[in-house]
Amino acid sequence: MVGRALLLIAIAGLASSTVYLFLALIAALRFRFAPPEASPSGERDAPLPAVSLLKPLHGMEPQLEENLESFFRQDYSAFELIFGARKGSDAALGVVEALRRKYPGVKTRVILSGEPVYPSPKVYALEKMAAASSYQYLVITDSDVRVTSDFLKRIVPPLLQPSVGLVTCMYRGVPTGGLWSVLEALGMSVEMTSGVLVAELLEGMKFALGPAMATRKDVLARIGGIQALGAYYSDDFVLGQLTHAVGKKVVLSRHVIDHVALNRSARASLLHQVRWMKSTRFSRPLGHLGSVMTFAMPFGVLGMAAGFAKGRWALGLGLLSVAVVNRVAQSVVVGWGVVRDSRSLRFCWLYPARDLLGFFLWCASFMGREIAWGGERYRFGAGGKMTREPGATGSAPELQDAEARRSPSRSVAVDHLP
Repeated sequence: MVGRALLLIAIAGLASSTVYLFLALIAALRFRFAPPEASPSGERDAPLPAVSLLKPLHGMEPQLEENLESFFRQDYSAFELIFGARKGSDAALGVVEALRRKYPGVKTRVILSGEPVYPSPKVYALEKMAAASSYQYLVITDSDVRVTSDFLKRIVPPLLQPSVGLVTCMYRGVPTGGLWSVLEALGMSVEMTSGVLVAELLEGMKFALGPAMATRKDVLARIGGIQALGAYYSDDFVLGQLTHAVGKKVVLSRHVIDHVALNRSARASLLHQVRWMKSTRFSRPLGHLGSVMTFAMPFGVLGMAAGFAKGRWALGLGLLSVAVVNRVAQSVVVGWGVVRDSRSLRFCWLYPARDLLGFFLWCASFMGREIAWGGERYRFGAGGKMTREPGATGSAPELQDAEARRSPSRSVAVDHLP
């Protein structure tokens, strides 16, 4: 009786993951063959507005110089780079200074935000950077992102339409060495991309992807400013939600960028992925709960075990084979077919292991509300809001807020104008 129930669960799970695969295939074809974004005037070479590119920094990271340099090399008529760090001693600022000297013609600024008032130090730094920016069009990118020279030319045009409030980009994972970095990068290219494409297919874009987001200051003003994101770990998801809520479209650009998988050790990689899973659990509780039915390998393994237990070896191996083929196909169709990640093609045989790992990470996301982030501890609450745990590094947010009111000019800007 128990064996039969387990077999039924396995078959149901494999059926649901197969339906999900077909939805991902349809969404992938829709994405690949969609027409390129055009300017509102319809002119291919229409002039584009000046852009402020905001980039928060937090210490040295693998491939940081290559990532940052890709933004200095933008083929765009007018833009400025604004880097933000909590302290002047941040090691990443040394890389910025070297690139400033290498590209003296690029307008750059450095903003030192000081200790954050909000639970999210990233959002606090972004608020300071946005306040110091010169232009109405803002592009926010992470430090672990690398782009081609036409990035700004591809992501900015949709924002010229008044109905569009936010543009975001798909990304492919780039490993930095070791098995765990490869697995995490595969998850970025395949699992994350599949989820985004299927969500856009079924309900449209109501969220954004943090590695790259473009918006305007008038849109930020309508949602209450960047500070409206200050209590959230998933600030990108919330920014997309708020943009949609005020009647502005969120556009998924057809341009794909590189997102570097920084974590090389098992511990660092697993903690990072569980942190994101926990954030999703509180930001989208029903969607996160239902996402278990998108995995294939746990149901394939369950089917194999149940088949073996009942002495039906062929059935057990057959169910496992269905799961493996399912995930290999997803890696090829989505990872290679959509974001053009050659590793998704070369390591498609490894993606079933990544799918099984993703299931265990999903299970781990239900273990408590606490996360460790940036050397501090936080606790998730309703809607994905987080609070800093007592005894965490840094002073309490209430004390920081009082200090900010007493010292309004906490930021230090160092201008470098060519």
